[in-house]
Amino acid sequence: MNSNNRSLLTVAALLGATAVVFTGCNTTETYTVQVDAIATPTEVGKPAPAAESYHIRTRNPQLDEGSLRYKEVTDYVRTALSGKGMYEAPNAEQADVVIDVDYGMDAPRIKYQTISTPIIHQQPSRMVSQTRTITRVTSTGETITYLVTEQVLVPGSTEFLGIQESIQPVIVYEKFLKLSARTNQEADEGRPAPEVWSVNVSAEDDSQELRKYMPILASATADYIGTNTKESKPVKIKEGDEVVTFIKKGM
Repeated sequence: MNSNNRSLLTVAALLGATAVVFTGCNTTETYTVQVDAIATPTEVGKPAPAAESYHIRTRNPQLDEGSLRYKEVTDYVRTALSGKGMYEAPNAEQADVVIDVDYGMDAPRIKYQTISTPIIHQQPSRMVSQTRTITRVTSTGETITYLVTEQVLVPGSTEFLGIQESIQPVIVYEKFLKLSARTNQEADEGRPAPEVWSVNVSAEDDSQELRKYMPILASATADYIGTNTKESKPVKIKEGDEVVTFIKKGM
């Protein structure tokens, strides 16, 4: 196999791999979500609490509890909580815990990313003049030699030269969902009620589609409600994951 053919196969393999990646994104996009969960440790000898009732509210004055967006997000949260055996109390007074909900998208910021770009040299097809010698022997035994010039098509070629890496600025937006559960009791001397657990999830990329990300972020909370991650950890979630389907379907 000559070098041109090897180069063509290499480029074809790269393009084929790229096609697979983009095709996969169209059917089951993968998101990387940061999860930070905290839970109050259970006292020694005391069993873990059973399913609890809750009341949802928000302390963020910028969130309109009567808006369709707020209703949609809190419905996702209710579905995630139901997966943990929790249920919504008939009224705020009867709830075991009060869950504060906050969500939104932060102001854009610049993030520097390493971009890998394949270096490909392409030579287009072209016509070239080619001269060849033709020799003929006549019936009398005489040898005649003459030159013939003709146009010949030279096929184009593609050569893969390597990968070029560069650092480029990218504008990113952080989408977030925060849940904080506190015991349902009056504030003591101005201090808020004890926090039982909290889950903060966020996704950062160049997308500004907050609504698209809400079921993804709610799905990330489902596995970490009432747990400790000790620190923020990355979690990969696919659009077609069972938990995402469960959250979108709702109660």
